[in-house]
Amino acid sequence: MLKRLIYLILVLPMACVEPYEVKVPEGVQLLTVEGIISTGPGPHAITLTRSATYGSIFEGLIRPVSLATVVVRDNEGNVTFLTEGTDAKGSYFTPANFSARVGRSYTLQIQTIEGKVYTSTPERVAAVPAIQSLNIRTVTVPTEGSEVPKSGIQLLVELKDPADENNFYYWKNGPAVYIFETRPDLYTPRPSPANPNRTPQPKDCCVQCFRYEAGNNQSLFVVNDDNFNGLSTRIPAAFIADDGIRFVNKFRMDLKQYSISQEAYRFLRLVKQQAEISGSIFDPPPANLRGNMISLDNPDEVVLGFFMAGGETSRRIYIDKNDLTYKQNRAIIPDDCRVISGAFIDPPADWRP
Repeated sequence: MLKRLIYLILVLPMACVEPYEVKVPEGVQLLTVEGIISTGPGPHAITLTRSATYGSIFEGLIRPVSLATVVVRDNEGNVTFLTEGTDAKGSYFTPANFSARVGRSYTLQIQTIEGKVYTSTPERVAAVPAIQSLNIRTVTVPTEGSEVPKSGIQLLVELKDPADENNFYYWKNGPAVYIFETRPDLYTPRPSPANPNRTPQPKDCCVQCFRYEAGNNQSLFVVNDDNFNGLSTRIPAAFIADDGIRFVNKFRMDLKQYSISQEAYRFLRLVKQQAEISGSIFDPPPANLRGNMISLDNPDEVVLGFFMAGGETSRRIYIDKNDLTYKQNRAIIPDDCRVISGAFIDPPADWRP
């Protein structure tokens, strides 16, 4: 028995296993449509992208769809052509003076440079109630393996819901501006022949700048009025993460509130559910997130995303550092604040905290 075992030990390392190449069929490049037109001021943006094919060197890369013809048409026959952004390939913008009108229905039509034609189902614009007040609540989230929790600000919207009708709401974080603070007194240049030991070289200016930040939604906030039809209510409508930079002084943001169709609400709720799946065996299988876009050349083609049209209102809020009941440790940036991307010295003309 021992001799047989020794023989096997000597022979097995000499065995040759040829690699087996698995050939995966090439996947399709799915068109994704994302955007909303509203009763708010323009321009409004529609973004077109395609996912890369599975197995390609660009796997997982989202590619902009450029040079398309993009049109919005309403139920009264009015046609609005969108123009592709010069510095935002794949994003198409309405004229600045374009706004949707309550009661009208809008359809998005697309023709790609290859000649493929797509259209959405009509989206009707409903009126949206005003935001009566906007309040904040500090939120902390325990972090596994760390004694310091994640935290941020939750915005709470108060509104009076119209009675005797179904309403569907969607909120988006609009542009933000905040006072940005750095430590130029700690500036140390990179090693160079003139300064091989990285001797600190403090700068005289500047500690404080204003910084612009585009709308950044880290979660979807949608709701219907089944539980508060015709009543005044307060609803969580946004979350702004505390990154140790945004709330060291004063922060300002515009929150946008939309009325959307029932179909758009169902789509966004499904997206939200899929994004929040924890990954356990008890989770439901991922759903097909097919939206309201179809191909006129091939009705079986899957087109992702959703074209939305809705009423819009917004409200501005200023948040002071002292409004937070929990704050992250301040991030130290050892440089002049003016060299940081998005920063500028003079306050915006409409800065009125």
